Amino acid sequence: MSPTSETAQGGRRLVIVESPAKAKTIKGYLGPGYVVEASVGHIRDLPSGAAEVPEKYTGEVRRLGVDVDHDFQPIYVVNADKKAQVRKLKELLAESDELFLATDEDREGEAIAWHLQEVLKPKVPVHRMVFHEITKDAIQQAVRNPRELNKRMVDAQETRRILDRLYGYEVSPVLWKKVMRGLSAGRVQSVATRLVVERERERIAFRSAEYWDLTGTFSTGRTGDPSDPSSLVARLATVDGKRVAQGRDFGADGRLKNAGVLHLDEEKARALAASLAGTRFAVRSVESKPYRRSPYAPFRTTTLQQEASRKLGFGAKATMQVAQKLYENGFITYMRTDSTVLSDTAVSAARAQVTQLYGAEYLPEKPRVYAGKVKNAQEAHEAIRPSGDRFRTPAETGLTGDQFRLYELIWKRTVASQMKDATGNSVTVKIGGTAADGRDAEFSASGKTITFHGFMKAYVEGADDPNAELDDRERRLPQVAEGDALAAEEITVDGHATKPPARYTEASLVKELEEREIGRPSTYASIIGTILDRGYVFKKGTALVPSFLSFAVVNLLEKHFGRLVDYDFTARMEDDLDRIARGEAKAVPWLKRFYFGEGGGPGAGESGAADAGNGDGDHLGGLKELVTDLGAIDAREISSFPVGDGIMLRVGRYGPYVERGEKDQEGHQRADVPDDMAPDELTVAYAEELLAKPSGDFELGADPVTGHQIVAKDGRYGPYVTEILPEDTPKTGKNAVKPRTASLFKTMSLDTVTLEDALKLMSLPRVVGSDAEGVEITAQNGRYGPYLKKGTDSRSLTDEEQLFTITLEEALAIYAQPKQRGRAAAKPPLKELGTDPVSERPVVVKDGRFGPYVTDGETNATLRTGDSVETITPERGYELLAEKRAKGPAKKAAKKAPAKKTAAKKTAAKKTTTAKTAAAKKTAAKKTTTAKTTAKTAAKKTAAKSTTAAARTATADDSGAE
Repeated sequence: MSPTSETAQGGRRLVIVESPAKAKTIKGYLGPGYVVEASVGHIRDLPSGAAEVPEKYTGEVRRLGVDVDHDFQPIYVVNADKKAQVRKLKELLAESDELFLATDEDREGEAIAWHLQEVLKPKVPVHRMVFHEITKDAIQQAVRNPRELNKRMVDAQETRRILDRLYGYEVSPVLWKKVMRGLSAGRVQSVATRLVVERERERIAFRSAEYWDLTGTFSTGRTGDPSDPSSLVARLATVDGKRVAQGRDFGADGRLKNAGVLHLDEEKARALAASLAGTRFAVRSVESKPYRRSPYAPFRTTTLQQEASRKLGFGAKATMQVAQKLYENGFITYMRTDSTVLSDTAVSAARAQVTQLYGAEYLPEKPRVYAGKVKNAQEAHEAIRPSGDRFRTPAETGLTGDQFRLYELIWKRTVASQMKDATGNSVTVKIGGTAADGRDAEFSASGKTITFHGFMKAYVEGADDPNAELDDRERRLPQVAEGDALAAEEITVDGHATKPPARYTEASLVKELEEREIGRPSTYASIIGTILDRGYVFKKGTALVPSFLSFAVVNLLEKHFGRLVDYDFTARMEDDLDRIARGEAKAVPWLKRFYFGEGGGPGAGESGAADAGNGDGDHLGGLKELVTDLGAIDAREISSFPVGDGIMLRVGRYGPYVERGEKDQEGHQRADVPDDMAPDELTVAYAEELLAKPSGDFELGADPVTGHQIVAKDGRYGPYVTEILPEDTPKTGKNAVKPRTASLFKTMSLDTVTLEDALKLMSLPRVVGSDAEGVEITAQNGRYGPYLKKGTDSRSLTDEEQLFTITLEEALAIYAQPKQRGRAAAKPPLKELGTDPVSERPVVVKDGRFGPYVTDGETNATLRTGDSVETITPERGYELLAEKRAKGPAKKAAKKAPAKKTAAKKTAAKKTTTAKTAAAKKTAAKKTTTAKTTAKTAAKKTAAKSTTAAARTATADDSGAE
């Protein structure tokens, strides 16, 4: 039966949602007969490692978590960190008369609801409660109108999950064997990485072309005003009827694509400008066209991510985190949607605000309908809009910071979508004259005037190109007519150079993935997050730069798994998955073809791995055969890239390096490449510079006391000195001897450090002396710099040289001072970036404990790989702060309340019994403590093993899976 408020009074109903924040908001909209609890995301999933798989499963099933030989049956386990929550949900359900599964209304939410039903095994009526906004009316309407669980959506999510598990767990180990441990491959993440790498390849291959043209400033001779300027600026368009070459006329190789255009170099351009001095110019034509611009559709997930990146500087992940908070707190509708449709209620609310805020003249006669949706759109959600049947203006929300800015963006876009078109005129004026040498030159100028701003009063969309002109920008030209004489006030010569294709930003990569129909829009934020976290891509400003590691990974995948990273193949797979979701195809036969090949089962296909991966047969190929035949993969070859002049860039276990010649041969050179270097910046000249730097071990001499050789080395964590122990020195076991090692001071370098310096460094820590009570004081060099130590009391030193020079009297004087409990005196900022648009506070770059970071005095964000103090831009600084704010403050582990005495006695008694001891209370207490300590140690070891196992296997999954 459909529950009502009346029946709610006579029973207890359990409502389960995903997040605690969502539960808190919904709880306020339901009566006392309802208990609202969170599942805290998925409670059950495929196992993250073999240790989690039940003992009855063996072989490949334990490794994959999927039984590929029995219709790809998934093995689900309750997540270890969710077992306590599951117990709580079961206890609440046992006291309830009905269960409402109120997870999100998409594939993922439907799957969570299904897993909850499977695990909780309710014996009371179960209802699926769905809503796309968290308002009182929407929640109460959802309670009154529940539906059944949509098993087709659940099957669609499960198929994607199994597919992504097979892809990740089969292909990732190939990367571990042939490139580096800990890498991952994924159905969408690998294709996204390939897109970024291909763009960088285009930049590397790009050859710039130089071209010149002229710009003229022409005067009408009249006194101008804002509506009728006295002059205009026009660019040279043709010479003797031949179009002057612009950047679009050159190819990536720097050559002209079209022989029919005139390419001016500097000399020719200056000669033409000189010939045009004193030329009489006249208007040859004036072409006017009506201008009309319609409002943009309301936001869906991808367009929100793109626009938040352009206008607010948010990354895709930060945008979704802020949007999630706005949704859970009832400010906007569901933020994962492919739809641009507005409900009748939303249209009415938007139209009411247009009239109220802008006037009736801005309201079109009929409501605007945005029915267009992306291909294979997931579910019929609404567009992202302010919630409720009356939109709150940003000022009415009480929001602040990033939440206010994103809400304002959504509100403006939604209201603008129901406003009239912007109208005006666009004008093109052609101006011509004859040069002194007889050549005919024609200049062209374009203008735009907006007579009615329409929706632009509320909202104007941003652009990915920072130099692009926005829609509301006017360019007014003088009112001229054909034949009017104009005087050339100035003719300037302008030089230009073609630029390589711009790197992807998060916004443009989202747009590219969507246009290619790769993956699902709802997963793009997590996909970009994954390729950043894996080190395949890093940021320079807002640009996504591929690492050299990603070049090696993509090289392997293209050569040996070409089909798996093919753009069209990935898009066709998405089509197939959507056909399965619609019930037009069956999941199991499809998975069989994908995994086993065209035959659909073990031993059915006899084609080779190369054919299965890149042939023209069944487009699903056969993943199993592909990953079985790895003999053809040359690990060194796929990780090597020619730079030029016999220099190779190689990707090794510890990072990229350049090399000339072969190891152990005469003339061999090798040098590390900075991890944060963009691949298109590695030129032959720079590689030569790296190779010319001193590298390898620097022998400093023998220690006069031990006779051991002392060498200086450049390590992963910086330069250091160490001693070479004799070959017979035990390296393991109880008698193992470790070589003395010490990092160089900041003032030292490999090519200047001496044997004396090294011996002094390795003598640390130095005993300075003892205090009056006989407690020893030592000078030590630590992670955070030089310091003194007396027992457990540490005091910082101002510089490293003090480690060798500080006296006992000076040390005692430092300890005589009260210990500084606050922070040390603030260091001056390394760089000033400007005022943050959110906090409106000055943003600076500072040097901190863990390296440089940006701060506005309220929020701190560490610089990432690819960022540097020298190159960071204000926009990048604001973006890092926005991402940090979106994450919210770090959660601290809650301290357990001290147990009551009676409880302590019971616990002691129980644990003492377990330990098989029958002693007095004191003895029991002691043994209990020991038992606890032992248990904790065992728990830590178990946790460490589980964490390691999970880390090994979790990298294989495509975290963008839906």
